[in-house]
Amino acid sequence: MKAKHAINLSKGLTFFFILGLMLVYQNFTLGAWVYLALHSTYGFLWLLKDSLFPDKKWEQEVSILQGIFIFTLVNLYWIAPFILISSGNIPPLPLVAAAISLNIFGVFLHFASDAQKYYTLKYQPGLITEGLFARCRNTNYLGEIFIYTAFAMLTQHWLPFAILGVFISTVFIPNMLKKDKSLSRYPDFDEYKKRSGLLFPQLFTVDISKQEKTAVENTLQ
Repeated sequence: MKAKHAINLSKGLTFFFILGLMLVYQNFTLGAWVYLALHSTYGFLWLLKDSLFPDKKWEQEVSILQGIFIFTLVNLYWIAPFILISSGNIPPLPLVAAAISLNIFGVFLHFASDAQKYYTLKYQPGLITEGLFARCRNTNYLGEIFIYTAFAMLTQHWLPFAILGVFISTVFIPNMLKKDKSLSRYPDFDEYKKRSGLLFPQLFTVDISKQEKTAVENTLQ
C-alpha cells in the first residue's frame, strides 16, 4: 500500500467520525456544526486534491504496519472534535468567526500552493521562486498550520494545540529542512533563500544589488 492510502482513509472518515460524536453525545450546538463543516470539508477537499494534483511524498510504498501507524498518527487530529463535542462547550461567536476566517486562509494557502507546485514541476522542473512561493518556501505547510490552529481554537483546550505543536516539530519542520537541503543543489537557491522565509513570508527584504545599482546610476548622473 502507499502512505497516502492511510492518510486518505482518515480524511474520508473524518465526516462520519465527527457526525458520530454529535449523535453519541447529542450535541447539535453551533460549535459542533461549524466544526463538522470545517474539518470534514477539509477532508473531502484533501481527497479531491489527491485525485487532481497528488503530493509525490505520499506516493511511497509502506508496509501494512506502517500504514496502520500513519493512520493512527493522523487520527490524533480527531482528539479536537472529541474534546469539543463531548464537553458540550459552545465557543463564543467572535471565536467562531475568527476560526472560520483562519481556516479559509489556511485552505487557500495549502491547496493553491500545492496546485502551483504540482503543475509547475509537471511542465517545468526546477526551483519555484514565484507566486505563492515568492516570499515563503513552504506556503502549503503554513496553510495547514492555519487550518489545524482554527480547529484547535474552537475546542478552547490546550491539547489540540499541543498535538499540532508535536506535528510541527516532528513532521513539518524536518520535512521543510529536508526540502531546503534538496533545493540547495540549484545555483539560484542561496539568493532565493535570502528573500524568502522557511515558514512565514519574508515580506520586508532589501535587494542590495538594486540599491547599489541605483546609487551608481545617481552618481554617474
